Formats: sequence, structure tokens, C-alpha cells
Amino acid sequence: MKLSALRNRTALRTAAVALTGALSVALAAGSGSADPADKPSAISSIQKDGRTWHLKVYSAAMGKDIPVDVQRPVDESQPAPNLWMLNGLDGGEGTASWNAQTNALGFLADKQVNVIQPIGGRGSYYTDWIKDDPQLGRNKWTTFFTEELPPLLDAALGSTGLNSLAGLSTSGTSVLQLAEAKPGLWKSVAAYSGCAQIADPMGKQFLKFAVETWAGGNTQNMYGPDDSPLWAANDPVINAEKLRGTQLYISSGSGIPVMKDVEYYTKSAPGPQGDINLALGMIIEGGVDSCTHNLKAKLDSIDIPATYQFDPVGTHYWPYWETALHNSWPMLASGMGISA
Repeated sequence: MKLSALRNRTALRTAAVALTGALSVALAAGSGSADPADKPSAISSIQKDGRTWHLKVYSAAMGKDIPVDVQRPVDESQPAPNLWMLNGLDGGEGTASWNAQTNALGFLADKQVNVIQPIGGRGSYYTDWIKDDPQLGRNKWTTFFTEELPPLLDAALGSTGLNSLAGLSTSGTSVLQLAEAKPGLWKSVAAYSGCAQIADPMGKQFLKFAVETWAGGNTQNMYGPDDSPLWAANDPVINAEKLRGTQLYISSGSGIPVMKDVEYYTKSAPGPQGDINLALGMIIEGGVDSCTHNLKAKLDSIDIPATYQFDPVGTHYWPYWETALHNSWPMLASGMGISA
């Protein structure tokens, strides 16, 4: 073989190696600058504080980490089911949480159950919004709760794969919507003082009061204008058939206050504001009671059974929901395959 031919082959080989190296660098650089939207949902971190685990869970749908607190079961060496407990309108970011307002975690401490408390979603109704909101950001909670989070929890906690769900006030609506969005994911669902109607005029105004007046969001970014079909598509009463096969516990008060209600509102906000809050608590619970009776009528009409707790008194605040949790616990436990 001629020397010139050897030199040509060597030159080609050198060029090929250089080209391969250049491509490798380019591919590595490309992978390093991947679109964050391509990042998969995953548990970013776990901090353990005794039986309480503080998880950070990355949601690909929302493009951010979501805090999720978990109270582990009384016997951590054995698999346990998951009881999801959704917080009030502030999503647990403030004081409208089971942990801050009740002794629910103490009540559940001797139970063989993982207590799941997501934190975040202020004013979102834990639903999928069609647009990002300038005030409330990106909300894709239905996707997070039904698709992203369950398999991550099962893997991290070694759970049995059985789930129950409980919510109050605005999340009392959300738990019904979520159960309808993913039938069978939660075997038993408890809704305390939630207005199940959102597409009728009263229910729509109730939702707008919570999202817009209180939280500062815009329901146009949530479901669109008032005539959008998404309102009906997300209305638990209209879609009640999707609750068939789910164990249900549904409760509300009448809106009529007793002395402890008056004392709570007037002491928590002295002066005229306390009286205003009391009046709001009465009006809201009275409206919720009407929604809840309408849900019962719809479920009865299609032969879907449920357990109802209609209190003859009671306004819209935490002691009633804590009592309802205790009363509904046997049903929630049954759905998770454990003894009460």
C-alpha cells in the first residue's frame, strides 16, 4: 500500500473521530438544555420528621414542586392505604388546614393509614384550569392528583394501592369532581359542606365568590365564560353517574348558628367584623345545604347510594368538619380495606 493512501486513511479516521466527538458534545449540550416541560414527574426530596414525611413532588403538568405532607401509619413496617385529606380555600398555605384547625392527625395517629395532605392550590378548587392565571398561576391539580401523584406515593410509601379522599368547603366540591374524573381511584369519598353544583346560577356564584372575591383569581381562566361547556363538564351533580361504585359520605349543616358558633366568630374577629363573619358562615352553610340536598336528589334518582349527615344546626367552620371526619371514618376505612 502506498504511503499516500495510508496517510489518506489516517486523515479520514482522524476526521471521523473528531466528528463523532463533536456530535457527542452537541448531543450532551442539547440534553443539558432540555425543555423543562420534558422533565418527568418525580419525588424531588423527602424530609423525615418522626412519622411525618415532608415530600416535594415535581409536577410536570404544573412545572413546579408541590409540597405533600404524609403522616405515616402506626405500623410503618407493613403496607398501608392512603387517606387523602384536602384542605380549605387557601390550599393549606395559610391556616385553612386540617393540621392547623383540628386534631385530625391525632385522631388518625393510631390508624394503619398514610395520611396524605397536599399543600398548595390556593383558590384553585384543585381542578385543571384552561389558562395560567396572573394571580393564582398554573393549576393542573386534576392531572396531578389523578395521574402524577398516585404512582409516586405508592412507590415511595410502599402503600397497598387503595385510596380514600376527604375534603371540606371548597375542597368538598373538589373531592366529588376528582372522584368523577378518575372513577375507582378513590374507593370511598367524604365531602363535608361542599357545594356540589357549579354550573347552575347559585353554584356558579358560590364558586366565583371563593375564586374571584376571596382568592383574587379569574374564573375565565378556570373554565372560561359562563356559557362554556366546561362548567357543566365539571359539575358533580350533572355528572353524578360517574360516582357509581364509590362509597360516599356527604354532610352539611343548616346554617342556623348555636351559641358556640356565635362565640367562635365573635372571638376570632371582635367587633363588627365578627358579626359579618358569622353572617357569612350562616349564608354559606345554608347555600351549601341546598346544594347538598340537590346532590342527594340526583343520586337518589339514579339509585346511587350514599351516607348523608344533615345537621339541623351549624355554620361553615371547622368543628363540624372534624366531627364529620370522625363519623365518616368507618366508611373511609372500609374503602381502604382496613378496620375502623
